Amino acid sequence: MNRIAQTFAALSESGRCALMPFLTIGYPERDSALQLAPALVAGGADMIELGMPFSDPLADGATIQRTTEVALRNDVDVDFCLQTVRDLRAAGVAVPLLLMGYFNPLFQYGAERFVADAAAAGADGFIIPDLPPEEGAEFHAACQERGMDLIFLLAPTSTDERIKKVVALSSGFVYCVALRGVTGARSELAGDLGEFLARVRSHTDLPRAVGFGISRPEHVAQVARMAEGAICASALLDHIGRLPAEDRVAGTEAFVRSLREAADSTLSVSR
Repeated sequence: MNRIAQTFAALSESGRCALMPFLTIGYPERDSALQLAPALVAGGADMIELGMPFSDPLADGATIQRTTEVALRNDVDVDFCLQTVRDLRAAGVAVPLLLMGYFNPLFQYGAERFVADAAAAGADGFIIPDLPPEEGAEFHAACQERGMDLIFLLAPTSTDERIKKVVALSSGFVYCVALRGVTGARSELAGDLGEFLARVRSHTDLPRAVGFGISRPEHVAQVARMAEGAICASALLDHIGRLPAEDRVAGTEAFVRSLREAADSTLSVSR
């Protein structure tokens, strides 16, 4: 088992939902992830999604677009993202680290080389929203060779045929998009989320992690009743952006702790 599988197995034994917050590498400052990622862990994060900035983040809304623009102005590139993973591991961050990004920079870097370098740095897997299964054979094979997970996304509009195709190639977990549209904070979750997650479950035993629009503790509590993982991105980044620099680490930890407490409030719920 790699770190992702081990983490989900341990959480399953205790009936807990994985809390999976997101940071954009290079936001607000170039080295911010080195302080903020440990704060996420201290607040109760089980895994961390690290965003690699790209100029055209097609799946992302205004918040993540804004943070990636800041990161690009801070001279963050693929090499710096890999170095960030190395530095986090050297600093003792032990939770699974997933690199989220778009395929163009990875193609320019070299897909097989990128997977090898990411594995050596200490990453555990990848989320690449614009890499469909039909185009991902080379990258998928490189991940399998290195024992790393390639996470594909499913949307509420995915047909049963599409779900079967995606889960057949997936490992680690399945990323279930909670809404129709791009990332961003929302006031409430889609009413048909449970039905969508049930359809995914009918085709796979892999853990299901829900992202896009997970903005509040009550959202995390809702997801924890239905799925095995909850991903919070835009709302966390918005919160970080509002914090004074001197309060950033403590405020980030407190925000994540509020999500952790909400997730753990559903421990008795059977999924």
